[in-house]
Amino acid sequence: MEYNVEELSPVTRKITVEVPAEEVNAALSATIALYRMQADVKGFRKGKVPSSIIESKFHKQVYGEATTDLINYQINEIMSGLSMQPMSRIDVDAEELVRDEDFKYAIEFEVAPKLDLPQYKGLKIEEVDVVVSDEEIAEVEGRILENNAEVKVIEDVRPPKDGEVASVSFGAYRDGQIVEGIQAENFDLVLGQNQALPEFEDMIKTLSAGESGETDITFPADFINENLAGQTVTMKAKLHAVKERIKPEMTDAVAQKAGFKDVETMRTGIRESYASQRKQMNKSAAQNELLNNIIGGIEEFPLPPAMVEDRIDRLLKDLEYRLDRQGKGFQSLGKTPEELREGFRPEAEASVKSEIFLLAVAAEEGLEISPEEIEATLSQLAMQSRQPLHELKKYYEDNNLIVPLKDRLLCDKASEMIYDAAEVKLIASPTDGGAAKKAPVEKADSAGKGEAKSGGVQFQDKAEAVEWAVANLGLKESTAKGYSLAKLQERADKFEAEQA
Repeated sequence: MEYNVEELSPVTRKITVEVPAEEVNAALSATIALYRMQADVKGFRKGKVPSSIIESKFHKQVYGEATTDLINYQINEIMSGLSMQPMSRIDVDAEELVRDEDFKYAIEFEVAPKLDLPQYKGLKIEEVDVVVSDEEIAEVEGRILENNAEVKVIEDVRPPKDGEVASVSFGAYRDGQIVEGIQAENFDLVLGQNQALPEFEDMIKTLSAGESGETDITFPADFINENLAGQTVTMKAKLHAVKERIKPEMTDAVAQKAGFKDVETMRTGIRESYASQRKQMNKSAAQNELLNNIIGGIEEFPLPPAMVEDRIDRLLKDLEYRLDRQGKGFQSLGKTPEELREGFRPEAEASVKSEIFLLAVAAEEGLEISPEEIEATLSQLAMQSRQPLHELKKYYEDNNLIVPLKDRLLCDKASEMIYDAAEVKLIASPTDGGAAKKAPVEKADSAGKGEAKSGGVQFQDKAEAVEWAVANLGLKESTAKGYSLAKLQERADKFEAEQA
């Protein structure tokens, strides 16, 4: 076998391969030998069928498989010899093998461009120091007390007020018919907490226990159920009882219900949980800023088109999943498929640029991912997704996902190395502090409001999901970015359920 490498562009390579007739005949003979061992041909014992009969009877299958096997073997051999890693699918331009004739074919694929790496060690970056205020601890305590509140019926006959619980049966009607999915019996609605549309709560606040009422309500244009968005229905409801939530005092008994030994242990646990999450978030934000600063200073370089298009495909799948959870489709956005793709292009290009840079750093530093690290990562993924390891491993192997997984781990390792080599200066947290992330000790509120709102974490975009995963699951940012939005949402849902 002889081959010639042609550089069609900074990111595209074409390799022309010439195979002598002797190798062609050897490839055909190897495939025929396999068929001889398995083929059942009348008049011959298994494994004793003459090669000429096998070649004649199974000509199409033999020549097709021999061609594919030979090309695949030679591609691996060529890539290994060139130390070249395709960044796209390999396109093969080949006819079929012909006995006793030389064989010529060509392959074309994309590669990462060569980078002149800038200085990436010893750079200065600021990381926000971790601060957990007493007010934040008190806020979590308040939610724990709220979850342990005792609900009692108010004996006074009067309309309910904000903060009280209205036990109601209700239904939405259109043209005299009940609207499926917008109905409930003896539903406990906490007023004043945006669990239902304001018009519905206002109507409930006019009723006393035992009374019924109705009002016309127009659903918002962005209502989760597209069939009802912008539609007007008649909401009918009956108020059965008005209840109040009596919160207990914080005691060791309440702390034990939340999974802690006592109040002091609980407060320490909440503070440590916030601090750990915030430390990971602050470090991740600083790492991201450092990486953006470095890449921003690199002269523009060409990106493999297939990598960018593949990244856009992933972003579109994430968007489709998010819309599907809202009962919507692409058409609800009022954009053409082409407009959606172009809208995601800048984000996709930035992601590909970051990956190419980090892989170049990994190569420069001689970073490697061992089989043990691959195995450990797959084991972790199997535990998190509750799948048997062997099934997940087979899925990754069958779908050619091992190499992308290895690249993702290499990016993580390169990013960590760059940050470890940086001069990190801790700075004070902004005075406003921002809204704290929900601590994992908080129990989820079991009350819902039908289709209007669902519980748990609901990500608005991939960036928000990645930030959450870094803070709550301890993932590296580049690892989190490698997951689809759908997978991150699935893991968030599972995390919330386990903490509830």
